[in-house]
Amino acid sequence: MSRKYFGTDGIRGLANAGHMTSEIAMKVGMAAGTLFTNGEYRHRVVIGKDTRLSGYMIESALVSGFTAVGMDVFQLGPMPTPAVAMLTRSLRADLGVMISASHNPFEDNGIKLFGPDGYKLDDETELKIEELMDSNMAQYLAAPDAIGRATRIESTHARYIEFAKRTLPRKLRFDGLRVVIDCANGAAYKVAPLALWELGAEVISVAVDPTGTNINKDCGSTSPDALCDKVREVRADIGIALDGDADRVVIADEQGRLIDGDQLMAVIAESWLNRGRLAAGGIVATVMSNLGLERYLDKLGLTLARTPVGDRYVVEHMRKHGYNVGGEQSGHIILSDYSTTGDGLVTALQILAVVVASEKPVSEVCNRFEPLPQILENVRYKSGRPLENKSVRAVIDQSRNKLGKSGRIVIRPSGTEPVIRVMAEGDDEQLVSTVVGDIVEALNEVAA
Repeated sequence: MSRKYFGTDGIRGLANAGHMTSEIAMKVGMAAGTLFTNGEYRHRVVIGKDTRLSGYMIESALVSGFTAVGMDVFQLGPMPTPAVAMLTRSLRADLGVMISASHNPFEDNGIKLFGPDGYKLDDETELKIEELMDSNMAQYLAAPDAIGRATRIESTHARYIEFAKRTLPRKLRFDGLRVVIDCANGAAYKVAPLALWELGAEVISVAVDPTGTNINKDCGSTSPDALCDKVREVRADIGIALDGDADRVVIADEQGRLIDGDQLMAVIAESWLNRGRLAAGGIVATVMSNLGLERYLDKLGLTLARTPVGDRYVVEHMRKHGYNVGGEQSGHIILSDYSTTGDGLVTALQILAVVVASEKPVSEVCNRFEPLPQILENVRYKSGRPLENKSVRAVIDQSRNKLGKSGRIVIRPSGTEPVIRVMAEGDDEQLVSTVVGDIVEALNEVAA
């Protein structure tokens, strides 16, 4: 069954247009509230958001929908996505909602839903919500004396900070470390700097003045140049850049050089292995993670399980097979001992813990392997299915044979636009460039 409202990560789109209007948001609240209302007790939902201007509109509409079907609402205000997931469980809520479009510009917004276990809803549940949204919702309205209440909770920042600090070894401190934190003018602009300061670090904050329209603008994990410049300017020991909803992170070393999620997963995997807490004998990553990571883990006797692109696939594999470390090259890293979704702050704290314990600079700690040359190109097409073309398939097969065991080719259509992504990596950079060029040329011939 096709999906009308939900995409790969909740509902997302241009604010005040399409599926991201107050009308749709109210229907989401009514439908989700109806689906998750079972039994005679007072049901509750927690709602967090990032700092987008449209968050006020979406939040008010959701509150109206939830209370209309008899659900009590706890409004958290600006909070990271992982904090919403954690508080959904901590407050014994029936449902959690995060209003955010993650790393997208402020014009966009989104609605992510979490079940009572703190995990994002599965496809089947989202389809049930869609069916309810398009039904006659008037039949589910609560009686006048059963309408829900909305309460704004002020203590949630402290609760999340304490939760994040408890993920570290007892008595560990960051005294003497100079840390630059870039909060992308987003959801973590209050909690992330304060957590680092409480742990003893000297904190230099960047992009912590949200206006409603500057989230992710020339800052954050997707635009880390300002972070790198600041690290060099103040001679910091480390730079940390979160995205708009703080579920992903990238790190800059003391020289202002970026470190991606693959290196971070390698650091955490080896650290947890040495401490006897790495589960399932390896980690989970997507098909886009560098082959250098896989080879490095193999030397440690660890496996790398690969999934399709998307954190939900990583989490699904982790839950099914018992892994407790997984993530994406982008810095969306899931540490399931602590969180049910990616948590940029907790990931950064784990890296800092290794830095402190090793007494080495970040450039050494986070340089676990030499990444193989990796080239990614996008091919836009107008219609049809270019990847099913016989001549294209022949070129792809020839390219795989050329690379052999010295590299990988990953070709996948985008889930959001008419684009085919062609990625190859291998020991021989020239050969990698050649095979990508051959595949792109073959696709362009049939994509016009």
